[in-house]
Amino acid sequence: MKRILLFLVFALCSVPLFSQEYNAIQNIHYYDDKTDKSDAYINERCVLDMYIPKNIKNFPTVIWFHGGGLTGGQKEIPEALKNKGIAVIGVNYRLSPKVNAPKYIEDAAAATAWVFKNIKNYGGRKDLIFISGHSAGGYLAIMVGLNKMYLNKYGIDANNFAGIIPFSGQMISHFTIRKEKGIDELDARIDEYAPLHFIRADASPLLLITGDREKELLGRYEENAYMARMMKLKGHKETTLYELQGFDHGGMAQPAFPLLINEIRRVEKLKK
Repeated sequence: MKRILLFLVFALCSVPLFSQEYNAIQNIHYYDDKTDKSDAYINERCVLDMYIPKNIKNFPTVIWFHGGGLTGGQKEIPEALKNKGIAVIGVNYRLSPKVNAPKYIEDAAAATAWVFKNIKNYGGRKDLIFISGHSAGGYLAIMVGLNKMYLNKYGIDANNFAGIIPFSGQMISHFTIRKEKGIDELDARIDEYAPLHFIRADASPLLLITGDREKELLGRYEENAYMARMMKLKGHKETTLYELQGFDHGGMAQPAFPLLINEIRRVEKLKK
């Protein structure tokens, strides 16, 4: 576990690449036409935005899932990830209670598969795709990254991620899923909807980031600390946990972005 002070976090921030230009492409449907036409809600929600460097090749890509408890929120391209020489993919997915688990996880996997199959056409490297998100988005990112079933459907090995980087993600079964099933909020479950159920030694590098354990949502730091411990006990060699002192659940995202950028740079150097 690493406890990070504010001045150290901001010292990590990468210098923006002001000379680089970017294309913004909005509302790309990530399911095929047949699926889109079969369901009005899929057609409405299952779209993504792209923020892509212009005139350069072989850039890294971050797939970013928004938060909102799986019941709200909208796709976004975080400002902190702009002008960093990377592509950012902001994803919308269906929400509870209009759909129940695992529909929104399946959407996250479908969007991820679209990126793996298409990013090379825009100049990105398939071996430099990172999956991330805040809160519910972090939960979706690590579920897709650890439970290989979701991407296997598309012929993609989840081990091909360059990194899995959830911001304050839930590691037990998500509270909205437990609510859907009539399970009490304090009844912690490690079931088929819990990332902890899918710990494995061969997973992609895992960077877990939370806010201050005394300011976070109920048990969120402890869930991530347990995930880090269990991954290491399983034999995973590249699990790292950061606790951002002084930051609550909502506030932890901003100081977490430099850690995400630094992880991208670290992995990028290893793959050169």
